[in-house]
Amino acid sequence: MKTLTSTVLLLAFLMQSYGQVERDKVLHFTGGALFGLAGAGVAKQISDGNRTWTFVGAVVGSALAGIAKESIDAGQDGNQWDNDDLAATILGGITVGVAIEVFSKKRNKQGPRGSLTTEYLEPINFRTNYSDMDVLVQQDKLPTLTSFGFSSKFLMNSSR
Repeated sequence: MKTLTSTVLLLAFLMQSYGQVERDKVLHFTGGALFGLAGAGVAKQISDGNRTWTFVGAVVGSALAGIAKESIDAGQDGNQWDNDDLAATILGGITVGVAIEVFSKKRNKQGPRGSLTTEYLEPINFRTNYSDMDVLVQQDKLPTLTSFGFSSKFLMNSSR
């Protein structure tokens, strides 16, 4: 519930602040996010899923797109290089990088989850001693419950 309330408040704040940002900056942010996503995907494939390089790929992908766009703008008549546009583009890549980092936490697949155990148990401690089993199984017959240590009095009371 706490997360839902925080999300609703954040969205309400963002809707109000959207009117304060130029449309051009929003487009640069969106473009940076898309190119950052592409850069993160490429970096993830190259680095075999390394989370640090995935984040770097998102930022570098958006930075390259922003620099290319601003270089084109600077070469046009009546247009110029705008550092604010470049910052909005790179911020889009950073946002995607952080989102990927948050939603792709590496899960520990080594042991059980929760509070089942916190220590490693050696498999060698769970081996069966076959010489003890030979004592229980005699002449190919199943052992009686009294051979397991149950008294006949206990067995009589539990059957009722």
